[in-house]
Amino acid sequence: MDVPCWRPGAGSRLAVGPRQCQMSGMPQDQISNVLAERYASPAMRAIWSGEGKVRLERDYWIAVLKGQRDLGIPVPDGVIEAYERVKDQVDLASIMRRERITRHDVKARIEEFCDLAGHEHLHKGMTSRDLTENVEQLQVYRGLQLIETKSIAALIRFARHAKQFRDMPFTARTHNVAAQVTTLGKRIAMFGEEMLLAHQSLVNVLNTYPARGLKGAVGTRLDQITLFNGDAGKARALEQQILKHLGLPKSFDAVGQVYPRSLDFRAVSVLVDLASGPGSFAKTLRLMAGHELASEGFAKGQVGSSAMPHKMNSRSCERINGLHVVLKGYLAMAAGLSGDQWNEGDVSCSVVRRVMLPDAFLAMDGLLETLLSVLDQMEIFDAVVATELNRYLPFLLTTTVMMEAVKKGAGREGAHEAIKEHAVAAIRDLRTGKIVQNDLLQRLAADQRLGLSEAELQRVLDHGRANSGDAGAQVDHFAEQVDALAKAKPEAASYAPGAIL
Repeated sequence: MDVPCWRPGAGSRLAVGPRQCQMSGMPQDQISNVLAERYASPAMRAIWSGEGKVRLERDYWIAVLKGQRDLGIPVPDGVIEAYERVKDQVDLASIMRRERITRHDVKARIEEFCDLAGHEHLHKGMTSRDLTENVEQLQVYRGLQLIETKSIAALIRFARHAKQFRDMPFTARTHNVAAQVTTLGKRIAMFGEEMLLAHQSLVNVLNTYPARGLKGAVGTRLDQITLFNGDAGKARALEQQILKHLGLPKSFDAVGQVYPRSLDFRAVSVLVDLASGPGSFAKTLRLMAGHELASEGFAKGQVGSSAMPHKMNSRSCERINGLHVVLKGYLAMAAGLSGDQWNEGDVSCSVVRRVMLPDAFLAMDGLLETLLSVLDQMEIFDAVVATELNRYLPFLLTTTVMMEAVKKGAGREGAHEAIKEHAVAAIRDLRTGKIVQNDLLQRLAADQRLGLSEAELQRVLDHGRANSGDAGAQVDHFAEQVDALAKAKPEAASYAPGAIL
């Protein structure tokens, strides 16, 4: 009977028998990678799966072999074709059995591929890092490309909601306390703009991301140059062919055995940056849901609590916040490796990167899939929004009242003190039930220190209900920037998230 086994960190399930699990060193009980199993999309899992990485490595080996042949290294007829025929025959359990003998992962994968093809022409002039560094960078690069597409899809939704609620008056809060009038569209644009700035950083990382290249054991290309009978130009030409195969924009030149791990820090940090706007949005939507102003959506058949049938919890927003914390944990791991390289390189970073790199991308992918679902399903409850605004409106306009009093000749500090006295008294009376209607304007009109009549204060109130400064213009500016992104990348505009748990 087959049982599902997981290779930790690989993000890919292997359907193998119990005996194979034992021989491969994998446990018989299922050990799941929760990020892969529960949160990430099939596209991101494919990039980081164990099978997927082996296929990328085999494509890379074949590309190197073809390049060497094209530049004059003898390769017998039929060899490349033999490797190509078997490159998709991936048996991770078999590879693991070999590794338990060699205690060297790359040697195990070389032996497996060569035995399948019946030839030994791979890896000529290469060190393990010529393979693993470049392939892992290709995974990072493709992961970033997928993240970029989904981030634009999220920005398009942020802009859509911002335009929809551009002019809806809304109670803004600072320190989670009612502050001034804003619009709901402006609030949404605020979080969207943070994500937009992070997206620009992501694009910069993609445009400048350098491959390690084909540099040999210590970065000097010695073995490739030797293979080409001392011709360094051919060794460099081979690397250029490999860069075309990888599709990366550039490469390091004076690099050692490993590329600087600060590059991993840059990649993971841009994920954390990109998740920060959505993180604040999700936390705010949770607060809004608690005041019944909004909801992230509640599907038919969904259960909020096993104990309390009425509950409609913001579970998806909580997931976004939780995955953001997970990402920051991986950023700490990346920071620990940055600037910690010995000489031309060592492998102390290996165990960290096996966990950090795939799981950071799986976490970010799950966060974006969840964010897109929330943005597609969220609801705004207009009546509750209006009720809250009416309750707080006189308090929200105290800064405007203070400016009007100053224009009438009052001292700024004196007006501040007078307004504060009445506002604190009014809110206390509301909270204790002494009054049921907010009478702050009447109290202010009766205070001679301000010099404002009740009619003048009523005009402030009537005008202030929809006076949110230039919030609308800010929404428009944000939406224009996102519209330009959407036009440049139409596949992002049409992207729809998969079903989430």
